[in-house]
Amino acid sequence: MAIEFTDENFEELVIKSDKPVLVDFWAEWCGPCRMLTPLVHELYEEYKEKAVVGKCNVDENNDVTVNYNIRNIPTILLFKNGQVVDKIVGVVPKSQLVNKLNALL
Repeated sequence: MAIEFTDENFEELVIKSDKPVLVDFWAEWCGPCRMLTPLVHELYEEYKEKAVVGKCNVDENNDVTVNYNIRNIPTILLFKNGQVVDKIVGVVPKSQLVNKLNALL
């Protein structure tokens, strides 16, 4: 199961991480978001030794959502050394997410 990022743990788990981080911004009511969920869980399992992979519910975590200017979902932000280094909006194939994560390792 992917990590659940929240307003409370975002700085510790994402900004201060010494590994690359993939954050999937999503909402329960979002159909395309639900399509990405299994891929995010697979990436979590496949990369848990090398990267941090998780989800952030935009309805429950307003501070993070506003801070990163998330206007459309699903949006995936990739972080390295606490900085956003890549952004993907919409549903994409798993291979694209794998390529983006591998580029940060």
